[in-house]
Amino acid sequence: MTGFLFELSFLLAAPVWLLMIFAPRWRGTERLAASPLTVVPILAVYLTLALPVLPELWAAVSSPDIDTFRDLTALANGAGAIWAQVVAWDLLIGQWMYREARRRDISALVMGPLLILTILLSPIGLLLFLPLRALKKPTPEAPAAA
Repeated sequence: MTGFLFELSFLLAAPVWLLMIFAPRWRGTERLAASPLTVVPILAVYLTLALPVLPELWAAVSSPDIDTFRDLTALANGAGAIWAQVVAWDLLIGQWMYREARRRDISALVMGPLLILTILLSPIGLLLFLPLRALKKPTPEAPAAA
């Protein structure tokens, strides 16, 4: 069951990512990307995985050290919960990047690969996006970022 939930966490995010990458100008994509509710199903998976290891999770976050965190991720549910959390936060970052790119009229041909990189390595994707964002001022006719 844990393996299924691990995979499900990304499968729940994938449609949003696919729309932002392959249908960036579709009105439905804009509405979906503007909603933080996209992560709620992923966070439900997170809770399902995290609750059985709540004592270990609490130990890892309340007094963080590498050994306690390593112990948490050695548990299947612990690793799965961390993965679901990462998927959810990466999706929120990707949605923000998508909306900012639309607001600043950054080409979908640039953003598509950047969003793919963000799916895989979100800190690098975000670090590459931030200077690009700084270079492009918002356009008056662009959709407003929520």
